[in-house]
Amino acid sequence: QVQLVESGGGLVQAGGSLRLSCSASGRAFSTYAMGWFRQAPGTEREFVAGIRWNGANTDYADSVKGRFTISKDKANNTVSLQMHSLKPEDTAVYYCATRRWLISTRTEEYDYWGRGTQVTVSS
Repeated sequence: QVQLVESGGGLVQAGGSLRLSCSASGRAFSTYAMGWFRQAPGTEREFVAGIRWNGANTDYADSVKGRFTISKDKANNTVSLQMHSLKPEDTAVYYCATRRWLISTRTEEYDYWGRGTQVTVSS
């Protein structure tokens, strides 16, 4: 059974940095893509960044380009999201998710989800 466990969230001041990690287990992920999403109170869950386990493909939401970097550690089945220059509007619960093959920005196209980790950016 696929399990995704996020970690690394917390409280940070505006302009600061955080690194989120997603530990994946339960199957071989070589043909999968991983995505990071976030959801603030009262809003829809939105795509943040995605990466394929094999290959160099990545994708980012416009709102985080240049500030966030997604990476993978295949040996440890971990995907990370390095976040710099954080803003109060980045405050949300951050989720990782996985689906077969390609990165997608659509939440409904992901098959497995973690429980999320809270990121709070104070002004």
